[in-house]
Amino acid sequence: MNIQIFGTKKCFDTKKAERYFKERKISYQFIDLNEKALSKRELESVKASISINELINAKSKEYKTLKLENIRSSSVKEELLLKNPKLYNTPIVRNGKEATLGYKPEVWGNWE
Repeated sequence: MNIQIFGTKKCFDTKKAERYFKERKISYQFIDLNEKALSKRELESVKASISINELINAKSKEYKTLKLENIRSSSVKEELLLKNPKLYNTPIVRNGKEATLGYKPEVWGNWE
């Protein structure tokens, strides 16, 4: 397994995801979205499992600032996500080509 957890240090669900993998002694890589955004290729991989609209946190300040509720084009949304990592719902947990959004131990248990 090659687990990556994209999230923020203040996100409760991200901490729970980290704890889930630590308790099972499964190594993972934590990527803090406040420090480093997803690359275009990583976003493409995640989009194969999660829709672009699910990835966007409609409750974030950036969502309101960028007036994302008025944007329909998924390519524009994708560009905004790449430039504004605080727009993501977290945690995004990735294992190769598979990805989940939020705390999903029922899915992660099947990855082994």
